[in-house]
Amino acid sequence: MKIAVEGCCHGELDKIYETIGYLEKKEGVKVDLLLCCGDFQAVRNEGDMKCMAVPVKYRTMQTFYKYYSGEKKAPVLTIFIGGNHEASNHLQELPYGGWVAPNIYYLGYAGIIRYKGIRIGGISGIFKSHDYRKGHHEFPPYDPDTLRSVYHIRNIDVYKLKQIQMPIDIFMSHDWPRGIYHYGCTEELLRKKKFLRQEVESNTLGSPAAAELLDHLQPSYWFSAHLHVKFAAVMQHAPKASGAPRTTKFLSLDKCLPHREFLQVVEIPDRSDSAEGLEYDPEWLAILKSTNGLQRTTPHPWIPPMNNGLHQRWNFTASEAEMMEVVDEMNGELAIPDNFSRTVPAYNPANPQPRAIPSCSTNPQTTELCATLGLTDLYAQKAQHVSEPGGAHGAMAGEDDDGDDAHSTGSVDEPSEYPTDTSGLSNSCNPDEITIEDEWEEEEKDKEDGGGEGKQAAKGACDSKKAQAGEESLVSPSGTAHASGRMVLPEPKLEDSTCDVSLSPMNLPPPTHSPPEGGEEGGASDGAEEETPVVRIPKRTSDESEATAGGTGGTPRIKRRNQVIYAAADDDEDES
Repeated sequence: MKIAVEGCCHGELDKIYETIGYLEKKEGVKVDLLLCCGDFQAVRNEGDMKCMAVPVKYRTMQTFYKYYSGEKKAPVLTIFIGGNHEASNHLQELPYGGWVAPNIYYLGYAGIIRYKGIRIGGISGIFKSHDYRKGHHEFPPYDPDTLRSVYHIRNIDVYKLKQIQMPIDIFMSHDWPRGIYHYGCTEELLRKKKFLRQEVESNTLGSPAAAELLDHLQPSYWFSAHLHVKFAAVMQHAPKASGAPRTTKFLSLDKCLPHREFLQVVEIPDRSDSAEGLEYDPEWLAILKSTNGLQRTTPHPWIPPMNNGLHQRWNFTASEAEMMEVVDEMNGELAIPDNFSRTVPAYNPANPQPRAIPSCSTNPQTTELCATLGLTDLYAQKAQHVSEPGGAHGAMAGEDDDGDDAHSTGSVDEPSEYPTDTSGLSNSCNPDEITIEDEWEEEEKDKEDGGGEGKQAAKGACDSKKAQAGEESLVSPSGTAHASGRMVLPEPKLEDSTCDVSLSPMNLPPPTHSPPEGGEEGGASDGAEEETPVVRIPKRTSDESEATAGGTGGTPRIKRRNQVIYAAADDDEDES
């Protein structure tokens, strides 16, 4: 089975499918499945655009609405997770996953499904400690705080995934598992993204929750995005109990832009005697059912049950009887039904509605699944609470709102359950969130600082053990290996070592579409610097910022996210 993996989508479905079509024709192969690692931006209409945490000038419709309306159909089955630039009101309709358009499936807050016998799991959003223990309390219209907290992952979803005992083939997260950068060519990564050095060296880059899941699930493949860079690694896990050690192949990819490494094809062995379409996973359904009573739609902290005599049940791993029970409730039919339905009108270019308000619709797919398994529709429950007298109902963030996370008064002072977590030290931003507009043109900086020598040194270090690196090729029916589809990986290792991987770019065409004038949605530079690679810069604490400012000139000074990313539109236009 040939699976295409894509980094940050940013609504560029036409370009992504076009590139897959080109690759299929050039290599003489057929891609069976597309996996998108977040920032999908399933924007149906103008109301949805107001539910995305991006500056107003980057709120453009892009192309998803064509697939939602039926004007187009995805040419390849697509599965995606959410990131930190999403039409959150749309995705909240599907907390347990579902179709957002024909042939395009969302995994939900967290989820595991099967495709041709391959178990595929994922968790949506990014990590931020002060929202981690809260319930999914956000509901549109969002205020400036909930517009951003809605995409922060929650410990209840991580807790559910930690109940999984059966092997996972593929897992997706938007932000990286913390520490994974030590298992690939770290110096090559830092050559591309100099501003990540402080977090990498202090081991504070990435999600500690994702690292915990990586250690527990130990999937064969783990795909991520978010940092807008291609990076491969191989992590060999310590053996569990009497089991054999397992290995995870990690790959992160860039965003969809011309001449960027945003797409990779990997080949996974087919499994015979498996269904052709998407299927629910019995173990996951059993876990959803057994943990249903643990879910909350309030911002109050939730502490997982423990074996301390205070909880009736603290182990929610699925027994064989529980799995058989959910299969019976599904009438023995695990195939995910093609029950997509439009819950709001699609965008009509001939009749734009710039004053449209965000929708708050329940989704029939969620209603049907909840009725079958006895689950709680979190979105419907929250809507009922909001409609009650005295229910909380936030005001929609104004279009000129600066969106500064510093206004948040969430559980910032609560101690983190992760000892090495530093995101709670600053109440203004998640240090793992990458600033939309601020990325330096690394190649030009290399030239100015004599970085060319550093590039060659890093490349030499990465090439020194290339002969020992694990390698997978995309093979055509004739058996010829094509470098354009290769996933080049380093040798598995348990401890840090020198670089031993050289990532070869795919030989892909630049998409025929050009980014919107002034930059692309959700991840763009200003119009004058359209070709500048851009990512969102990790936020430092105030002490770290001062240290950075007073350091040597090798690393550019970090800009504060609350001064840049969500500034008013007029202020944005004035920035260089």
